[in-house]
Amino acid sequence: MRLKLLLLICCLCSFTLLPAQSKKAGRYYNAALKYKAAKKTDKACHKMELSINKDPTSPDAYSQLGQWYFEAHKFAQAAEVFKKATSICQNGGMRFSKPYARSLIYSGLPDKALSVINTYATIRDSSEWNKMRSQALFVKQAGRRLACPMPVALNERVNSPYPELFPSMAVDTSTLYFTRRVNNQDDDFYKASKDTCGDWYNVLNLGYPLNTPDQESAMYISADGHYLFITRCENRSEDGWAEGGCDMYMAYRVANDSPWTVPQPFGQTINTPDYEGQPTLSPDTRELYFVSDRKGGYGGYDIYISRFEDGLWQLPINAGPSVNTAGNETAPYINLDNKTLFFASDGWPGFGGTDLFMSRRHADGTFDKAENMGYPINTPNDEKSSCVTLDGKKLYFSSDRNGPAGNYDIFEANMPFDRQPDAVSYIAGYVYDSLSKSRLTSSSMYICNAQKGDTIYEFKSNRGDATFLITLPLGNTYAIHTGHYGHMTVDDTVVFNKQYTVKPLMHNIPMLPSNYNEIRTIDDSLIAMVHFDVNITDLSPSDKDIIRDALSPWLLEKGFMVLVNAYTDNTGNPMLNEELSTKRAGMVAKEVILVGLDEMAVLSKGFGEDKMIATNDTEEGRRTNRRVEIRIRR
Repeated sequence: MRLKLLLLICCLCSFTLLPAQSKKAGRYYNAALKYKAAKKTDKACHKMELSINKDPTSPDAYSQLGQWYFEAHKFAQAAEVFKKATSICQNGGMRFSKPYARSLIYSGLPDKALSVINTYATIRDSSEWNKMRSQALFVKQAGRRLACPMPVALNERVNSPYPELFPSMAVDTSTLYFTRRVNNQDDDFYKASKDTCGDWYNVLNLGYPLNTPDQESAMYISADGHYLFITRCENRSEDGWAEGGCDMYMAYRVANDSPWTVPQPFGQTINTPDYEGQPTLSPDTRELYFVSDRKGGYGGYDIYISRFEDGLWQLPINAGPSVNTAGNETAPYINLDNKTLFFASDGWPGFGGTDLFMSRRHADGTFDKAENMGYPINTPNDEKSSCVTLDGKKLYFSSDRNGPAGNYDIFEANMPFDRQPDAVSYIAGYVYDSLSKSRLTSSSMYICNAQKGDTIYEFKSNRGDATFLITLPLGNTYAIHTGHYGHMTVDDTVVFNKQYTVKPLMHNIPMLPSNYNEIRTIDDSLIAMVHFDVNITDLSPSDKDIIRDALSPWLLEKGFMVLVNAYTDNTGNPMLNEELSTKRAGMVAKEVILVGLDEMAVLSKGFGEDKMIATNDTEEGRRTNRRVEIRIRR
């Protein structure tokens, strides 16, 4: 009897202790949440461990602690937490097997991860399990073999306590551009210059008009240094279409030491109410690579390409399944060889998080299957964005490997030999009139393969100072055909060999006026001129009357062509002006055909800023330059 009474007292004591023990676990749990909210992660983890010690079966405590360790890149500790939860908590296997397997993968323990996956994988969540299985198999095969020496973080002038992302570099490798998330709130653009010892110094905020109170990120500057592309978020527009969410903008400068123009948004061919951002321009300035989550992709964020043809940005095309997955592909960078694409992805198998990948493009526009850049460029942490130096031997990229998730720094790495793009250098100079010595801006330059004769690139000399910078793969012979209105065509041949790896080719192009030898010009008669207000492409009723009246006398004539040539003033930037003039030329040509002329006898073209007939210093002069000329050629 005395023994039974003693057992009863012990049981009662145990029941009275359990609520007290659970209450204490709750206090530790709440204290941990408060420390985490205050961003004191170490103290938060300590309190949550105490909570688990007081109540070892609480699934919420395990879930929080494991997640915090994972976010802090303490993957092995996260795996231990989830392993314990799997065995102790009720239904722990079903609840914690996924984060347990993921933590094992990130810890570099693929065999253990595969064991967990094979034990708990279900048909219901087969896609997620299959993705983890593929990742575990990749980590098992790739291992931690060094593809190159360990990357080095740039100095504290570039890498601040805040995140630094989206590095891009001038072709001479002396200037580094990047995005910094100031106070972890506002994304702004910065640049850093190299000192005589080759280290980065003099880090400057690029200021207005590139940086504003809105969010700007993912800046890319064209190889010639004249065009700048950015992502700007929190946009709004009256029509709800031209701007929305995050869109892409473009700015221009007339010379490398000139200020940038106010960035202008791309039109609705590129920007939609969905996300568009993270732009990069091909070295021939003809293709724009960017990221979007618009409908019709493979899932998440995909990489798209729009080509600049006939004066217009064409409808973007998805880069295809060799690049894009059901996950997120971001931060495209097309190398200066114009065929090697670097990007970030969490959809392809990798070491964990977001990895850097590369894919080479074929002549038909298709891409090879994406290749992981390997360890130690990629790690279980997030590697987000990258760029490559002109010689293809150095890679600059962002990673949060040195801090908690999201605290990115910029690193420099030697490019693995088997991942290096083709060797590239550049030709730079300016186009000028050989008699007057004046610079010839907006001259057309066609780069051809001298052996095959096919056109590889198409350029224009800069509107501001007539300079050009053309990046080309080494080891080829190129024919350069240069043309300018009122001047004779110039043909050059360049043997572009390895001597230009160290010192690029400086090559100015002189041009003779076309009447130098008193060559007879074709008779083009101006019969009408239509003027436009700023950014307007529509024709008014009076504009249509002008076109009809001018062409009426020619309706019974034969054997002539109608040339519809459109021009703009020089405000804004040249690429968008060329697109605007092309749209105006097409609109007027359509009206010319409606008058009753044969469509085959009508040629339209947008010349942008090529031929000014008045000053651009006054509004009256700018309106005079914003014109479409209708000419009769006999």
